[in-house]
Amino acid sequence: MKNLKELFEHQLKDLYSAESQLVDALPKMVKKASDSKLKKAFEDHLEETKNHKSRLEDICNTLDIKPNGEKCKAMEGLIKEAEGFMKEAEGNDVMDAGLIAEAQRVEHYEISGYGTAVRFAKELGHDDIASKLQKTLDEEYNADNKLDTLAEGRLNKKAK
Repeated sequence: MKNLKELFEHQLKDLYSAESQLVDALPKMVKKASDSKLKKAFEDHLEETKNHKSRLEDICNTLDIKPNGEKCKAMEGLIKEAEGFMKEAEGNDVMDAGLIAEAQRVEHYEISGYGTAVRFAKELGHDDIASKLQKTLDEEYNADNKLDTLAEGRLNKKAK
């Protein structure tokens, strides 16, 4: 990568890979969650994640970039960690509290990635693309806040 444009393209491909991996991983979390509100939060975020992936495809088409070709190793690692946790957790309450923790790690990674992509898009003069990426960033923050509310509201207490 020789310049910000190439770095931005790399970031978009990495985010696309991350979202693609999440589309496959989230259904496993839905199955493992026992709390109905947590299950619903994961189901809703799965639909959002599909939209994020589609939004990235549109952005890449606009920039004449093929979104495939990158493998987000960080997301791969976060998902492996979550899968390991799901094998080790005992009891529904601990599973639910742990699923929130694992999901929030993912959300924080995505928030970081989308925040960077928004800044790069603005620097490169792609205000319309920055706006689309900001919409996704806002949705990631919202998903993280929903998980906070569930954890702090009752699920962490139940796991005690």
